[in-house]
Amino acid sequence: MATRKIAVIVGSLRQQSFNRKVARTLMLLAGPELDMEIVEIGQLPLYNEDDDATPPASYTEFRERIKGYDGVLFVTPEYNRSVPGALKNAIDVGSRPYGHSAWSGKPAGVVTVSPGVIGGFGANHHLRQMLVFLNMPAMAQPEAYIGGVAKMFEGDNLTNESTKAFLHSFIDAFAAWVERHAD
Repeated sequence: MATRKIAVIVGSLRQQSFNRKVARTLMLLAGPELDMEIVEIGQLPLYNEDDDATPPASYTEFRERIKGYDGVLFVTPEYNRSVPGALKNAIDVGSRPYGHSAWSGKPAGVVTVSPGVIGGFGANHHLRQMLVFLNMPAMAQPEAYIGGVAKMFEGDNLTNESTKAFLHSFIDAFAAWVERHAD
């Protein structure tokens, strides 16, 4: 298997969010076939189509950076049964101007994380709807809804062994998915 560069997009902007901790755990569990790094999204101004003619430098940098990856792993909380505004904004910035999406064709994985019981089910499926339009083949199985996450960490360390085993199987499946679908 070739080494594939993976953008990890964390939907929560908090530096100590459970989503960021799960993303870092996945990065540690990944085999050498995945070269993963978190791509920050909090610096992006709100997308405005009026800026397409002369986009802010942060838009251009973000789009070019995303184009350099072989796949994308989204790790996000659920806000109001959908994805957080910062994540939706990053998706919009990367998908424009129309016809020049940085996301197109990149295999994707989705992990949703929540202190609640249902593990971000609404956000997971809403994000998958967006990925269809973005022409990003999304890994269907295993689905990843990490509920009750507030009781799973001591500091930055995931202490729930069954969740750690699941995340390990998820990242292995994601590596195979990327290899199968990356250009």
